[in-house]
Amino acid sequence: MALYDPGMADGAILLVGGASTRMGRPKADLDWHGTPLSAHMAALLANAVRGPVVAVAAPEQPDPALPPGVELVRDAVAGDGPLRGLEAGLAALAGRAERAFAAAVDLPRLDPVLVRGLLGRLDDATAAAPFVGGHRQPLAAAYRVDAALTQARALLAGGERGLQPLLDRLDAVELDADALLALPGVAAADPALRSLAGANTPAEWEHLRAGS
Repeated sequence: MALYDPGMADGAILLVGGASTRMGRPKADLDWHGTPLSAHMAALLANAVRGPVVAVAAPEQPDPALPPGVELVRDAVAGDGPLRGLEAGLAALAGRAERAFAAAVDLPRLDPVLVRGLLGRLDDATAAAPFVGGHRQPLAAAYRVDAALTQARALLAGGERGLQPLLDRLDAVELDADALLALPGVAAADPALRSLAGANTPAEWEHLRAGS
């Protein structure tokens, strides 16, 4: 397994749109200890990669809070699902990054070491995604930009809107908890894999926020 190579052009994609109906408000606007969640996550990703970071918002969504240098792009079609958002981010990085880490906005404890570890698994795959608790996490995953963009566009053209079929179409490696902890530095930096903890309801958010 190759180590993360900081000399490669790696980017990151942050999805900040979505209805967030169970949360009752946009997740991007949630407060993470004095910082809007979108700004916290974008800064985290910018610290994890050397290349461009893009945040993808819905067409009519107000501009989310983002740190300087993070680019804002928008879905081409409103309400068209997370695959559309990922496709917009991949398109924005095409020609500028070979690999990209894609993250949902509600992963405030995401550790840059895990980001770099998953990017490093792309030496022999076109995607690398956690498989923890019986679920794959395509929005805490690394992708080869060109391959993922080609397949995302093919799926969208066929009417698909979810992310799981994208992993099915790619040469994806799935990492369980043991495999994630075996990535360079992850066991020391994030032994409980808190990087993958998200929230869908106000109660889950308060629990996540209080535990940091």
